[in-house]
Amino acid sequence: MSSGAVERPLTVALLGGGTVGAQVARLLVDNAHDLEERIGAPVELTSVLVRDTGRARDGIPADLVTDDANAVASSGADIVVEVMGGIEPARSLILQAMAAGSSIVTANKALLAADGATLYDVASRHGVDLYFEAAVAGAIPLLRPLRESLAGDRITRVMGIVNGTTNFMLTKMDEDGAAYSDVFEEAESLGYLEADPSLDVDGHDAAAKAAILAELAFHTRVTLDDVYCEGISRVTAEDVRAARQMGFVIKLLAVAELTSDGVIVRVHPAMIPRSHPLASVRGAFNAVFIEAESAGEVMFYGRGAGGAPTASAVLGDLVTAARNKISGGRGPGESTYAKLPVLPVGAAQTRYYVNLSVADRPGVLASIASAFADNGVSIQVVRQDGHGDEAGLVVRTHRASDQALRTTVDQLAGLDTVRRVLGVMRVEGESGA
Repeated sequence: MSSGAVERPLTVALLGGGTVGAQVARLLVDNAHDLEERIGAPVELTSVLVRDTGRARDGIPADLVTDDANAVASSGADIVVEVMGGIEPARSLILQAMAAGSSIVTANKALLAADGATLYDVASRHGVDLYFEAAVAGAIPLLRPLRESLAGDRITRVMGIVNGTTNFMLTKMDEDGAAYSDVFEEAESLGYLEADPSLDVDGHDAAAKAAILAELAFHTRVTLDDVYCEGISRVTAEDVRAARQMGFVIKLLAVAELTSDGVIVRVHPAMIPRSHPLASVRGAFNAVFIEAESAGEVMFYGRGAGGAPTASAVLGDLVTAARNKISGGRGPGESTYAKLPVLPVGAAQTRYYVNLSVADRPGVLASIASAFADNGVSIQVVRQDGHGDEAGLVVRTHRASDQALRTTVDQLAGLDTVRRVLGVMRVEGESGA
């Protein structure tokens, strides 16, 4: 469509009529006048794909509901919004819509992290847009600043809380002293957990988002398979208490960092100082902390999930894609020119917290210190707890390679002076060596 007056409404088709889809439909109808003024043309919702056409859906006009996926995808709508989730059939339907000339707005983090390169390639070949602000951190405007506002800077690190469910659970463990099993049950009763809870608690949801963030930040193709992933199920109430005593709080972090050798992307629970901006992010909120050479430290904070917040991000992308349709412009494509190597987690430089149950006899500390020294890991702090059968040591290390720290832990577990390794966790967000 060329620039100038628009003689017809811009058409929008929805793939998915669930919680987010219903909110998108409602906003398109309720805010029709404002959207027309902001876009420069009216926007008309033409069809909504659902699984069950017999169920009434708030916010979605009944005459627009259909279960004919191919008809919606191939309709040639100016913009197709995909909020159904999952890899298939979402992937096939998006490709079908692109081939029909539709620009795409999607919230599908799993698909983007698994096969974003294909979506970018097909979008380019058909001259359509691909926008996905809603795929990471819900309503928080994060991806567009990475792609546009910080495009002239050099980002060195992205660290964030990008899964609201696990942040809710860890907040409850920190503030109430609750056990993991109890907060899991509470999150489940409140409907916070995905149908497959492992997507949240095992870190897979956060890992998909980390892959997207890393690719945008470092202009290097990153997929879900490149992300080291560790969940929160092994975080104990004792770990949380130990963190509190040391002035830390435990968060599930997505970390993407630029090193002299390449890019490292990882998701895992970590202790961060209570003075760090991310430490104050409570409940189901998300926040992402970005470090850049010129801009310095920047943090984005807000609601990371839910129907209305996610729909807000979808509508923002829809407005941009619609404006491009009118002007004949194009949004940004894939930027992977840097082609940096993606390194394994063992290359990451981290600190560790190690909690040990030890024998209460002379020479214990010396044998443990020797294990750290054997692997080139410097001890920062040692704290002794209890005596007799309750004897324990809590060790915090200086920065060392993740591989060296893990090798140290394995060696500690084999010592006759160590009864059991009770807890091991990375420490992030501290300055210095």
